[in-house]
Amino acid sequence: MSKEMFQVKIGDEIRMYEADTTYRQIAQDYQKDYEDDIVLVFVDGKLQELFKKLKKDCTIRFETTAGEIGHRTYQRSISLMMVKAIYDVAGHDRIRKVRIHFSVSKGYYCTVDGQVTVDQEFLGRVDARMREMVDADMPIYKRSVRTDDAIALFGHHGMHDKERLFRYRRVSKVNIYSMNEFEDYHYGYMVPSAGYLKYFELFAFDEGFVVQMPARTAPREVPPFKPQNKLFHVLKESVHWGDLQGIETVGALNDKITKEDVHDVVLVQEALQEKKIAEIAAQISACPEIKFILIAGPSSSGKTTFSHRLSVQLRANGLTPRPIAMDNYFVEREENPRDETGAYDFECLEAVDIGLFNRQLGDLLEGREVVIPTFNFVTGHKEYGTKTTKLGKNDVLVIEGIHCLNPKLSAHLPDENKFKIYISALTQLNVDEHDRIPTTDGRLIRRIVRDARTRGSSAQRTIRMWESVRRGEEKNIFPYQEEADIMFNSTLIYELAVLKIYVEPLLFGIDRSCPEYLEAKRLLKFLDYFVGIGSDAVPKNSLLREFIGGGCFKV
Repeated sequence: MSKEMFQVKIGDEIRMYEADTTYRQIAQDYQKDYEDDIVLVFVDGKLQELFKKLKKDCTIRFETTAGEIGHRTYQRSISLMMVKAIYDVAGHDRIRKVRIHFSVSKGYYCTVDGQVTVDQEFLGRVDARMREMVDADMPIYKRSVRTDDAIALFGHHGMHDKERLFRYRRVSKVNIYSMNEFEDYHYGYMVPSAGYLKYFELFAFDEGFVVQMPARTAPREVPPFKPQNKLFHVLKESVHWGDLQGIETVGALNDKITKEDVHDVVLVQEALQEKKIAEIAAQISACPEIKFILIAGPSSSGKTTFSHRLSVQLRANGLTPRPIAMDNYFVEREENPRDETGAYDFECLEAVDIGLFNRQLGDLLEGREVVIPTFNFVTGHKEYGTKTTKLGKNDVLVIEGIHCLNPKLSAHLPDENKFKIYISALTQLNVDEHDRIPTTDGRLIRRIVRDARTRGSSAQRTIRMWESVRRGEEKNIFPYQEEADIMFNSTLIYELAVLKIYVEPLLFGIDRSCPEYLEAKRLLKFLDYFVGIGSDAVPKNSLLREFIGGGCFKV
């Protein structure tokens, strides 16, 4: 008896497929038309894994590793295969925990807690095991189990971070992925088998190793490993602090919120940030030659509040901070470069009047008075008043802008007079031992909340713009972060539990028919891991107040 046939529309083409044909089989028919591997499909707009089967007439769109969702799927699947390979090589009885911590270079920094020495020889055996799985195209299976059963399962496997996490799950089922006997939980979809996971390298680094993976822009190439030492040590320090507080994962944070006094968590974390800011101010005040404090960081890193708090600490050290707005140094509108679409590119370095900026700061350094311009965004021109600025003996200029770490911006100013600070929201909290929280997710949630409060922008609009924002950061900010004299992590370990209350209604406001709905749904699922807390405990000078409001600074 022949099977029922269904009509499948792919692009402008319509083909007939038998019922229960997997989407993987359909994808294989079209793979030749795509440069990069197809790893997921959208079926009538709904994201599906490739092992799923055709059940009706539908329209299909393919997602490759060059797409944001496909790229994350590849990284997640590599993580599953890598952890299994480590257990296979070392033996389950010799490992207490494998931890995937945070991004380094284009990969993840990981550690192994157990009776193993993580050196290049050990990693060579792990690499060989991973490539065996790739060559064998080992299947990745998925099954759904009751949440209570998942808690018991991961308790049995010794994966206690997951056991703790699921105690706060409100849904009745949990999806478990497996490769042969190895079972794990991961937040998000997977590829159907190891044959898709050809591109990776393992490098011994610090006390662990880095699994290096392709960038989204080149999904079939593993880039050279370039350790960002300053950024790495800030991240490592943040993770170490979380470990000391017993808050390694979301489940551990939830325990603190529900079983202890969350106010203590908030106050200790805020005290740590204030201590760090005070140390930076003391370092600056100890060097009288420093006159220019240059601050840069990506969107929603808390630069404005940080600048205010640093200024308070500088005053406490006897200095007089004077803010300089980089926006006032835009070139005249008719001179502003345009991007590939013909629109003005306000984020490129050439949009800044570098010559004027260096001349005026040089004059200030020489003790001369200058008239700092005010840029009129309506006319597109700089305007000069009569008020002059002069640097006093204890004065320092606090300059905040996306190009502040780019050496070309202040090339004509003596290095000994500059102090460069990189600030970013570097998430130190993980969902569990194998599921990291991307820094960009924390920043996006911050920005959705702030844009809604200060600009009346919808979550849909903020999500729509986010890809463009990130492209600008990749071009103008991230390449220069290691130029900083010091890095400051603005993330508060408790903040997502607070932001959850603010952002969920905004995300629920995105209609299912909107292209941004899928990202909203992903973020909502992610936030469901957290037990929410009110903002009453958040101090008025907290960096978090820049986003939720109610702070003591005008931001």
